[in-house]
Amino acid sequence: MPSLTPAYLKINLLAGLTVALALVPEAIAFALVAHLSPLTGLYAAVIVAFITSCFGGRPGMISAAAGSLAVVMVALVVQHGAQYLLAAVVLMGVLQLLFAAARLGKFIRMVPHPVMLGFVNGLALVIFLAQFNHFKEPGPDGAPQWMAGPELAVMAGIIVVTMAVIYLTPRLTKAVPSTLVGILVASSGCALLGIETKTVGDLGSIAGGLPGFALPDVPWNLETLRIVFPYSLVLAGVGLIESLLTLTLIDEITDTRGQPNRESLALGAANVAAGLFGGMGGCALIGQSMINVNSGATGRLSGIAAALFLLAFILFGSSWIEAIPLAALVGVMFVVCEKTFEWGTFRLVGKVPRADLCVIVLVAGITLVYDLALAVIAGVIVSALVFAWQHAKQVRAAVSHDGQGWKVYALEGTLFFASVTPFQALFTPKDDPQDVIIDFLHARVVDHSAIQAIDALAERYRVLGKRLHLRHLSPDCRELLDKARGMVEVNLVEDPRYRVADDKLG
Repeated sequence: MPSLTPAYLKINLLAGLTVALALVPEAIAFALVAHLSPLTGLYAAVIVAFITSCFGGRPGMISAAAGSLAVVMVALVVQHGAQYLLAAVVLMGVLQLLFAAARLGKFIRMVPHPVMLGFVNGLALVIFLAQFNHFKEPGPDGAPQWMAGPELAVMAGIIVVTMAVIYLTPRLTKAVPSTLVGILVASSGCALLGIETKTVGDLGSIAGGLPGFALPDVPWNLETLRIVFPYSLVLAGVGLIESLLTLTLIDEITDTRGQPNRESLALGAANVAAGLFGGMGGCALIGQSMINVNSGATGRLSGIAAALFLLAFILFGSSWIEAIPLAALVGVMFVVCEKTFEWGTFRLVGKVPRADLCVIVLVAGITLVYDLALAVIAGVIVSALVFAWQHAKQVRAAVSHDGQGWKVYALEGTLFFASVTPFQALFTPKDDPQDVIIDFLHARVVDHSAIQAIDALAERYRVLGKRLHLRHLSPDCRELLDKARGMVEVNLVEDPRYRVADDKLG
């Protein structure tokens, strides 16, 4: 627990205030995307941010209502209504609690680095492109149309001023978060100069009371479960993936280590609470988390403060917050995108394998076009296939003859399903002498396909009436082999001991 020094309190409270201001338009926009009232998004932001900040496994990370979840929710809301969504959010939280209870959060560490880069770059692009929705306004027929003329010029000017203040402030002082200074300068300038522009209030009113407890007004039967379970499952998966990948990113930035299972547990509890108190649920937000961490706030206090400030806006300060120029917050998010995007990715061209670059582009592209969960799953699958292909090509054998004239194949590499074909191609049974040795001292047999390949090779030599001698196999291999079992030469001192993935040993 960090000591509550004046410097620590100042950094975290100001960072929390900045994050809260940035959360307002995002929460409202995500709620509108899901065809919900603005307060549904704001209540979710308050509840999820507060609970995950208090009890989560990654201090400094900000969780709230998320756009990646909103796009999944919209179909359920349109077809069945908001109450079914609240039920789905509660079930989403329960599924996340079960995920945490099974201690599955550790598997996020298996996500390859190219997938992480694609995730970060993809989300940065998603956040960047999402800001352009604020450049639209209802036309005469009610359909959104792009701003033009003086209105567009004013909004662009405010964005430029806000971004300039954010970039220049650290050169003058680091006592106050530069993003907060940018928002205050833009808001004060518009108020003093009487500049008319789109404000937060144009998205929707944020005034309201405390969220009230209520069970979702749905029939509690199997039919309701059948309707909400598919949505809950997808929401739980997307929320966990985005939260745990953001956790990993902040681990790298802060050179600390978060607790994935604890974060999953807190996120599940937060979503159960959000569904019961009229919120749309949520997960980690990379944009707001980057604002927080870049402000120097890596403890729990900043997230707790952000939730409380946001609640205060709803209860007491709605008129002030609604007067903030939307362009100022767009400028903040543009800076966040620039700082979040891994520009070093371009320097990797020609320095890393092309397969890794393809994975980065693939994950970023799918995140941009479809959704995060599909992008990460596709990236992991492609990375695994590339890994298998590369290891399959590394199976080789050094060929020699011993003093008795026996041919010796000294095998190197990993023998598994993908390397079976190159393994078989190493041997020439018809041309080999009467006695042949295969030495596995520098090789490893991994799975059932490898065992089958050894048995098949033994059969090829047996049919030709030649003797095959298998050396330095693990006890698991000896037990699993069938036709080649009698060809294994046991050396208890030198033989390696490792496990083989095969159901027969179960």
